[in-house]
Amino acid sequence: MPTICYVMVFITGLAVGSFLNVCIYRIPRGQSVVTTPSHCFSCATNLKPWDLAPVFSFMWQRGRCRYCGVKLSRQYPLVELLTGVLFVAAVYRWGLTWTAPAMMVFFSMLIVTAVIDWRHQVIPDGALLAGGVLGLPLIYLQSLDKLKWGVAGFLAAGLLLYLIAVISKGGMGGGDIKLAAVMGLYLGLKPVAVALLLAFMLGGLIGLALLVTGKKGRKDAVPFGPFLALGALFASFAGEQIIAWYAGFRGL
Repeated sequence: MPTICYVMVFITGLAVGSFLNVCIYRIPRGQSVVTTPSHCFSCATNLKPWDLAPVFSFMWQRGRCRYCGVKLSRQYPLVELLTGVLFVAAVYRWGLTWTAPAMMVFFSMLIVTAVIDWRHQVIPDGALLAGGVLGLPLIYLQSLDKLKWGVAGFLAAGLLLYLIAVISKGGMGGGDIKLAAVMGLYLGLKPVAVALLLAFMLGGLIGLALLVTGKKGRKDAVPFGPFLALGALFASFAGEQIIAWYAGFRGL
């Protein structure tokens, strides 16, 4: 694929990442992500188009609002850059197929849910619903078999985390259950198993590190959504290879 195509995909990802930042800021506050004009969260000044250029406006304004000078979070350029990189990775990995746009939607949903959960300890139903509704037709366009495995993954992952929530008596939130189910829809049965395994491993290791360093206590909650998102990202690109390696290692 010509380099210019990847450049255009990257720019598209930056623009989508800018919208994801809007979702991340407004959804937990119950604000509309569509009808309300973009504005500074501090002085409420409506932003001009040149204030909204992904990454570049942040750099040009040295990370501050041009109108009131309040310091802006580094989350904004990081989310935009991450979205752009993941969009390029999707096209590089799956080419000009229906899988690429499906995974772009999936990655966008993962970014929104992970950041909101990390900041507010909640996974918004609206983001999950949007991911499911937008993803279903894109998964179907890949193949009917892909959709069947997606439905199987949806049911299996959701049920597994639901059982864990019941057994642990609240150790797993309802948002985590629904996020795992949507992950299964996109990834399918076997790759979502890899994603969940990686999520539990990462969550356990980082949780232990937070305890050892004193940044979290034994009774402090650690949001699980970001670890589910990380597990899903790894499984998206390397899930099949991990399954094949494990099968070969076990002689299956």
